[in-house]
Amino acid sequence: MEKDARPKWDSPVQFVLACVSYAVGLGNVWRFPYLCQMHGGGLASVVTSLYLCLYYNIINAWSFWYLFHSFQSVLPWAECPINANRTGPIKECEQATPTQYFFYRETLDISSSIEENGGIHTGQALCLILAWIITYLFIVRGVKSTGKVVYFTATFPYVVLFVYLIRGITLHGAINGVKYMFTPKMEQLANPTTWINAATQIFFSLGLGFGSLIAFSSYNQYNNNFERQAIVVSLINSGTSIFASIVTFAIYGFKATVNYENCLERTRLLLLNAFNLAEDSITVDTVYDWIEKLNATYPEQFAELNTRLENCDLESELDTAVEGTGLAFIVYSEAIKNMPLSQLWSVLYFIMLLLLGMGSMLGNVTAIITPLRDFKVISRMSSELFNGLVCLFCLLLGLGFTTTSGSYWFTMFNDYGATFSLLFIVLIEVITVSYIYGIKRFEKDIEDMLGHRPNWYWKIMWTFTSPLLLIALFIFYIINYIKGGTPTYQAWNKELGKSVVTEYPVFGQVFIGLLLASSVSCVPLTALYVYCRKRKHGGHHKRQRTVSTISA
Repeated sequence: MEKDARPKWDSPVQFVLACVSYAVGLGNVWRFPYLCQMHGGGLASVVTSLYLCLYYNIINAWSFWYLFHSFQSVLPWAECPINANRTGPIKECEQATPTQYFFYRETLDISSSIEENGGIHTGQALCLILAWIITYLFIVRGVKSTGKVVYFTATFPYVVLFVYLIRGITLHGAINGVKYMFTPKMEQLANPTTWINAATQIFFSLGLGFGSLIAFSSYNQYNNNFERQAIVVSLINSGTSIFASIVTFAIYGFKATVNYENCLERTRLLLLNAFNLAEDSITVDTVYDWIEKLNATYPEQFAELNTRLENCDLESELDTAVEGTGLAFIVYSEAIKNMPLSQLWSVLYFIMLLLLGMGSMLGNVTAIITPLRDFKVISRMSSELFNGLVCLFCLLLGLGFTTTSGSYWFTMFNDYGATFSLLFIVLIEVITVSYIYGIKRFEKDIEDMLGHRPNWYWKIMWTFTSPLLLIALFIFYIINYIKGGTPTYQAWNKELGKSVVTEYPVFGQVFIGLLLASSVSCVPLTALYVYCRKRKHGGHHKRQRTVSTISA
């Protein structure tokens, strides 16, 4: 028994750091701030974690790409490249912005739709291979190597975030972003989508339903104080989301303020040239006063300018919702390029993103490896070989995300691969533990491990509050999905230099259905398999008992 026993963490601290490293990931830096901006079990978990692993490491590949390009005298996303005729900037870049052009054209080499596919982006493929090699080295010896790695992946991002906080709050206009973050939109509380996004965010952030926390917990000592650790990890995770959001909104406020003031400056120059005014007669602060004055004095001449006047509004700049890759790779890089010593801040930021992403990948891969290693056939293989095969399998499938249409498939997996299934899996877990396994038996198990039974708060949450809320969210999600019509995605239009809303083609809609069904169907199919197997074995044992009785 001792030889085949599951390995253990060297200390409870390693387990907590592993959970923090996994839970505190890219979602805290990009998804939680976005939601603030917008709204003020089993094999199923393995499949969901597999989908997450396939596309999650491509984000780390993009981080490597940006990190390698940060070691230049001028950041490549700071200026538009010159066209082939050497007569000026590339038109697509002029239509968009240098940061958007670098991300969509240089980083992704994106096609105009999911239906147009090209070859693999060699640079991205190499970065993805590097990301998977590092992931493999982190988990090569299972919990023994992971336990050492988490000391760094769980703590260093906080150092970078703190440095960014100091820098962020000293930026011009940072206070505008922070004020915006803490200004609630009360009307959003009546919007079911707000609650669906909130629930999905906490599931995604803490890793509920993925199986990673269960996998990590399986390496604990029997009498480990998991109650205290669950509370600690939850508080650290939520606290980090707020902390990272303050940093994000400070930088976002700086970017919005710069864009707003640039808009005012363009308007100022337009008025000066149109009405032949002295250079110092209009300042940025008095632009709107002069607009009213000139409109009243020269109505006909001013009417001709209406089509050329921009609507400069700070609130509109702050309202522009950007999630995920847009926030992490476009908004941040745009803000970084305007900072002094921009190369230093760029290197620090993308190292932080890599550590956050790699820390989460440890949990994602562990959620796949741990349940599979419990099968007898796989348990005979060495950890090094089996872990390597899992990483190689995910790498080969993940190469599809490095093609020209790969970004659209990435969006599909991100939107549909682990949202609906998470709600379903967590609901099944709560119902199974509370009503099928039984809350009384669960209490006794906890008492055996901790020495005391859970208090009334936990029992109420497990038996009533959580199931009811999850059922309501599950129903809202299905209703919203049906009412939403044909699923859409943001396709890059290089003529316009921006993303346009496009409907998924038929094959895309079919694939979305497969994504939703594949992980969810694991629960009823496994239950049916176990039921049939028990009936078969039950009948076999019954016949054996009958034969034994006759023989006697």
